[in-house]
Amino acid sequence: MGDSESGAPGHRRRRRRGPAVAVSLTLVVCLLVTAGVVVLVGRVSSALNSWEPPSAAVVDPGDGSIATPPHDELTGPPALSGVQAQGNEDESGNEPAEAAAGADERSQPAGALRPSDEWLDEVSESSGVPRRALEGYASAQLVVNADQPGCQLSWPTLAGIGYVESRHGTYAGGEIGPDGNTTVDIIGIPLDGTNNTQAIPDTDGGELDGDTEWDRAIGPMQFIPSTWERWGESLEGGSPDPHNIDDAALSAARYLCADGRDLITEQDWEAAILSYNRSGSYVADVLAYAHAYADASA
Repeated sequence: MGDSESGAPGHRRRRRRGPAVAVSLTLVVCLLVTAGVVVLVGRVSSALNSWEPPSAAVVDPGDGSIATPPHDELTGPPALSGVQAQGNEDESGNEPAEAAAGADERSQPAGALRPSDEWLDEVSESSGVPRRALEGYASAQLVVNADQPGCQLSWPTLAGIGYVESRHGTYAGGEIGPDGNTTVDIIGIPLDGTNNTQAIPDTDGGELDGDTEWDRAIGPMQFIPSTWERWGESLEGGSPDPHNIDDAALSAARYLCADGRDLITEQDWEAAILSYNRSGSYVADVLAYAHAYADASA
């Protein structure tokens, strides 16, 4: 008797809580689904409306982050870094001296110049540069130094730009796939004169950047559409793609080597980077990463 009387209100309370619990669970599920949709939309979005150069303070081994030497200790570009090309190894795995780029090699198709798998594995591990990104930078060095040997381009310079601009193609939440294409298109903020940008009205009808009012920087090397129109070049031939690291790195190399620059000299190296982004702090950041990558792979 006492148990039934004392238990009845408890049963009534549990019945009243039942609908409330169901409503709460429904709200939680809705919130989780909504959050998932927001994350998914954010991941597949191709427009980085809050884009800014990545900070070295955030270290993620998967995106090529590396400790850099103090900026005030660096006065010139790093020494030229060698790349072991496919098919140019001797029995010991080293590149023979006679395989150095020369006039006879300049007729080679661009697509034939790629770094060896052994070199990529070793240097990617030692430098932290994602392997597929490194392949693009090193291929560009091989191609440009074969037909523009006076430029003396070195892959760490391209890697320094690639890190500062897009963390080697990972800044939008994706990565560089096996085919060299970024899995998520990297498209910067509108260049409308705000956020410390130069105002550049649309030059491509939105074809490359999806914006018909203002230009936006595109791809892992962050080319402005008008610059890509002039310098875009495909490593393997065909139509160049700014979202492909091979094409973007080669095009950046051609751009840096313009006007007969010799990138082993301090003056020409600095002029080349300033032509890419007219900012003293940008030059200092790229220089620091270029030295860090070169030192790590030496």
